Amino acid sequence: MESLMAVAIGVLFAAAIYMMLRRSIVKLVIGLMLLSNAANLLIFAMAGMVRGAPPLVPEGLSAPAAAVADPLPQALVLTAIVIAFGVLSFAVVLVRRAWEVVRADDLDRMKDTDT
Repeated sequence: MESLMAVAIGVLFAAAIYMMLRRSIVKLVIGLMLLSNAANLLIFAMAGMVRGAPPLVPEGLSAPAAAVADPLPQALVLTAIVIAFGVLSFAVVLVRRAWEVVRADDLDRMKDTDT
C-alpha cells in the first residue's frame, strides 16, 4: 500500500510541475492545486499509513490503553488544506482580473503588454 501511495505522490508531483511549466496561467493554477495535494499526501504517507484509536486518554490512566493515531500530521494537513484553499482562491481571482485586463491567458503575451 505504501509503495502505491509513493507512486501516486510522485505522479502528482510530476503532473503539477508539468502543468506549472506550461504557458497558460490557468494550467499554472491547476498545477499549484496539484502540488498542494501532493504535498498533503506526502505528509500523510510519511506519518505512516496505520489505523489507530483516537488519541484520548481515559479517565484515571496516564497514557492511552491501545495504540493511537498520531494527530500531528492530521493537524498539519488540515492547516495546509485551508492555506491552499486561500491561495487557490486568490490565484483564481488574480487570473480573472488578468484576463479582464489583457484578454489572454498566455504568460508570454501578458509579459509583453504595457497595461
